[in-house]
Amino acid sequence: MKYFIMGLMLFTFGFHYAQDCDLTLLGELKDFHDGSPIIAANIYIKQLDKYIISDFDGKFKIDDLCQGEITLVISHVGCETKTVSILMESDVFKSITLEHHIEELNEVAVVGSRNLKTTKTAQETLLKTKIIEQYSGLSLGDALKEVSGVSSINTGNSIVKPMINGLHSSRILILNNNVRLQDQEWGIEHAPNIDINSADQISVIKGSGALAYGSDAVGGVIVINPKKPIRKDSLYGKTILNGQTNGRGFSATSTLNKSYKSGWYANIQGTIKQNGDFEAPDYSLTNTGLQSQSFSIHAGKNTFESGFELFYSYINNEIGILSSSHIGNVNDLINAINNQQPAIIRDFSYSIDNPKQEVIHHLLKAKYFKRYKNFGKISLQYDYQNNNRLEFDIRRGELRNDAALDLTLQTHTILADVNLDSNLDRKFNFGILARYQDNYAPNTDLRRLIPNYEKYDLGTYITTEWRLNDKLLLDAGLRYDFTRVDAFKFYRISRWQERGYDIDFPEFEVEREGISGANIFTNPVFDFHNVSASIGMRYNFNNESYVLANYNLASRPPNPAELFSDGLHHSAARIELGDLRLNPEIANRVSVTYGYDITNFSINVNGFYNVINNYIYLRPTSVLQSNRGAFPVWEYEQTNARLFGLDLTMSYDLSNQWNWLNKTAFIKGYDEDDLPLIDIPAFSTTNSITYKNQNWYNFSASIKSEWVFEQNEFPDFNFEVENPSTEDIELLDISTPPPAYNLFHFYSQATFALNAKTDLNIAFGINNLLDTSYRNYLNRLRFFADDLGRNVTLQLKLNY
Repeated sequence: MKYFIMGLMLFTFGFHYAQDCDLTLLGELKDFHDGSPIIAANIYIKQLDKYIISDFDGKFKIDDLCQGEITLVISHVGCETKTVSILMESDVFKSITLEHHIEELNEVAVVGSRNLKTTKTAQETLLKTKIIEQYSGLSLGDALKEVSGVSSINTGNSIVKPMINGLHSSRILILNNNVRLQDQEWGIEHAPNIDINSADQISVIKGSGALAYGSDAVGGVIVINPKKPIRKDSLYGKTILNGQTNGRGFSATSTLNKSYKSGWYANIQGTIKQNGDFEAPDYSLTNTGLQSQSFSIHAGKNTFESGFELFYSYINNEIGILSSSHIGNVNDLINAINNQQPAIIRDFSYSIDNPKQEVIHHLLKAKYFKRYKNFGKISLQYDYQNNNRLEFDIRRGELRNDAALDLTLQTHTILADVNLDSNLDRKFNFGILARYQDNYAPNTDLRRLIPNYEKYDLGTYITTEWRLNDKLLLDAGLRYDFTRVDAFKFYRISRWQERGYDIDFPEFEVEREGISGANIFTNPVFDFHNVSASIGMRYNFNNESYVLANYNLASRPPNPAELFSDGLHHSAARIELGDLRLNPEIANRVSVTYGYDITNFSINVNGFYNVINNYIYLRPTSVLQSNRGAFPVWEYEQTNARLFGLDLTMSYDLSNQWNWLNKTAFIKGYDEDDLPLIDIPAFSTTNSITYKNQNWYNFSASIKSEWVFEQNEFPDFNFEVENPSTEDIELLDISTPPPAYNLFHFYSQATFALNAKTDLNIAFGINNLLDTSYRNYLNRLRFFADDLGRNVTLQLKLNY
């Protein structure tokens, strides 16, 4: 009986097997974004433990399948491996999409970091993680000077504003994780509120070629990107400790990253910095310390077809301003220039007293994107920023602890972007942006330098990229922006009438207030229409050399300081006057780049010519007597300007272990009367010799020479003033640049493996090796003190 039952079961199962294992799966593999077939892909059939390959049409066939679920693991060079499960109940046809151009589209990092540029035809330079980490204890402006043609305009050592080809502040756009930084950037003494340790890659774009970011990038764009999420299960991080002798400073930063193969990721990063009084070679620079705390959180899910991200960053800076730079009147400035040494020199201290700045900046971003087959990608982004700036002057009595300048700027931005890249040879990108800003300046018992105002922006853009053949690439773009500024400001009636505003702008007048109507309350409203455009070309002669050519049109409306400044700027010891009649700047920039790169030699030459109509600048016009003394009056004016120059980067491997690197920058700037523009960088050149030995703890050491020439072309803004001490008329020389200088720097590093997953990098450096005394023309405190002396640095970096 039991043999009968066993035979019946075998017959039944055999019949069932024969009946259900005759199913067929017919499949095809297509490229997600353009529908082209994926040829010669490996298809692993998990249940059968066998491989097949797709044919020239991207098709494949699997016969003799049983009912149930079948799992395919599909892989192809240049594609992300994809796992697909299919329920087989009958014969099935299945179309499966893979993305064959995932690296070119730069959507997902499978391993490592991105090294792709923002644009393909613009003059663009990348700073990668290694260079950024070298400047971990310093600022964004310090790191960017690694790029030829990029300098900085400083207020001491801790306030460093980037300058690209002679232009800075409102003429440069800074983007932090695709959010345009809004932090009162109009101020020459307002440093960008960025923690450089939050960046994985920094891109410097010279000119206004990146139209998706704004129409007013007369000088250029700085793009700061965090680390791209890695699509695999991992947990890793790094900690960097920095110490330096000058300022007895230290900093610590740590980053922790968690990612999943499914695309989920999270990152947290934090930094603390502390510096005391810095030192020049011969004396202490009293009250120049810095305290900074920052952190950022980045989380979301990132797959090729869709994703979202949340990003928040916080930075809190307290920055001391050199005590001797606080000037009561213009006569103090005469004494400061004549003394050649700070009037106030005290023992070292970590304490920060007035004058100083306190700045807190919040940034919040939410973004979602979705990719569609045979179409492209649609992105939606909202970001919010809150920037609170307090500037403390030396005040007396009950106001001594109150800020002289108090500004809170809130910014809301919505961005919608469509990227049509289904045809990689003909790409289109367009979008629309809406932004609202509210600037609040409470009463500080001083005349507000910048008034309360609301600002509205609406912009739209379109860009395209055409690859004509393997050698020639063209791109072009067009952008329009509407800006409305709605301000609320008190003027002295005497100033209102003196400048002719009562005749030109009677519609702005609201009411008169004060004793005998001494003040007038006004509501200036301005509308600006800005058009920008670009066209670029890249031609590859061969694998070693190429040429770029660009034309950029940029339009920048005057910023609030240029329009509304009206009062004593205490930290600058001058009265600054804006002008309601200022027109937008219009810049026409032409540039050409030649690049050549072979195994042991590379050269990159950038040339540019930038014509800026209605160029806005500050110039002294008179001296005003007040109850606090005599102060120079600086007014915002306009002229037609032209800037031109050449940037050179050249590298040569002398052997397998020795390298020579040169970076040179030359720039000239003139107004419509052929007079030199103010604050144009002098000719500079740096040369470095580096030794590397990868077989000995990846050791390297370099010596660098930084040679800055004297600026021999400058505007004569000197003026005469009476010295009350001698009752003589003296010439106040605020124009003549300081002499040339040559600094030497040393840097070395080595990496030690602690275990299979952890290594320790130790870096040792000496800046201003010879302790040279010098003054930088682009440092606003050059009238009062020398720049920094020797600084010995030590950095420990732990990767885990």
